[in-house]
This record gives sequence, structure tokens and C-alpha cells, in this order.
Amino acid sequence: MSGADVRFYFDPVCPFAWMTSKWVRMVAAQRDYTVDWRFISLRLINSHLDYGSHFPAGYEEGHTSGLRLLRVAARVRAEHGRAAVGPFYESVGSEIFDSPGAAELTAGERGSRAFTEPLLAKAGLPAGPAGALDDPRWDEEIRAEGEEALALTGRDVGTPIIHFGPPACTAFFGPVISRLPAPEDAVRLWDYVTGLAGFPGFAELKRSLRERPQLRSFGADPGTAGTEEDWHAGSRKTAP
Repeated sequence: MSGADVRFYFDPVCPFAWMTSKWVRMVAAQRDYTVDWRFISLRLINSHLDYGSHFPAGYEEGHTSGLRLLRVAARVRAEHGRAAVGPFYESVGSEIFDSPGAAELTAGERGSRAFTEPLLAKAGLPAGPAGALDDPRWDEEIRAEGEEALALTGRDVGTPIIHFGPPACTAFFGPVISRLPAPEDAVRLWDYVTGLAGFPGFAELKRSLRERPQLRSFGADPGTAGTEEDWHAGSRKTAP
């Protein structure tokens, strides 16, 4: 998949990466794009930080569960090819964020074999890659891919990172969206984003106020606006 139209760097436990990935899948289907699903681990890119002082409670365990799932994804890629990563990510993300029990899932459950093996099966894969959950030998590959993404954007970003028209074109963090666009709006939003990405010298357009994503894991129903919060350095608080 070296000739993919889009490279999408994801951490499987990031809700905004998941929401954006759903939009990218909609666009890819309408435009017949190919997507190379690549790895960026929030746990590894933040390994130099003290979680207790930089993040809300529970983030270290949550980010660690994402790393564990990326190990599985890396083994899936090694054994079944790059095309197998997308279905596995879709299976995992759907369960973490959109399933009826998503709001009750704990970080420990997300990083377990009991959670992972059925999702491998759902993606048409054998259970064997679940053995990578506790295998740090995959971490260097995952770290290197995250560094690859950050080399394209700079380090003061999060997930997802999208590389448009690789290898020559621009990569950006985001777009961060809290609502999934309607099918007829998905390509229109894509054209706006890629238009900005293609403008020479364009670097950033940002607001830290975000609605909570319209995902079951956040207790939000489709069609309802989530609570607006101010996100900064992994922390969030309700806006006044």
C-alpha cells in the first residue's frame, strides 16, 4: 500500500481519531481512495511526561491500553499485510466507542485478550495476534511510526495525523470533529480541508473548545450536541 492516497496515523483509544477515521472512510468510499492506516501511540509519544501532573486521572492506563492494541495491530500488519489494519481498527473502534456497552468499558478491559480476540475474529483475522498485547518487541516499530508522523507536523499535536497525497504533500493534525457529517457533506468537508492543506504556507487553524464527540462511549446520542469543553494538553473542563 505504498501508493495509498492517504496515510492516517491513529491511536485506537483516541475518540477524536476514531470520529475522524469514520469520516475518512466515508470519503474514501465516495472518492475511491486508498488509506494506509498507520500507528501513533499516545503512550509512547508522552513517555517523557509525568502523567500525574500533566493528565487527568486514568489517562496513563487508557493510553497504555492503546499501546497494547497497537502491538496487536502491528502483528496483524506483519502477518496479514497492511490492508488488514483498517478492518482491525474499525472492529476495535466500533466496540470501544459505538457499542451499547462502550460507556462502561474500562481501560483494563480494552487491553485484554478477552476483548481483543473476538474483535480480531470480527475483522476476519485469527486470534494469534492477540498474543502481542504484552509483547514490547513491537514498541520500537510503533514508536518509529509515531516519530514519522510527528516529523511531518511538529510535536505540539495529538491524534489523528493525516498525510494527504503522500509522500509529497502536507500532513496535519486533525481535523478534530465531534459530529460525523452527513454522507453528502463528507466530501465537501474533505475538499475544504485539503484546500487548506494545499495552500503554500498554511500551518494552523485551531480552537480548543470542542463538543464531546457524538459517541456512545461519551453517553451522547447521534444527533445531539455534546457538552462543550476546553481541551488543552490532554485536560478538559466544561466551558463557562
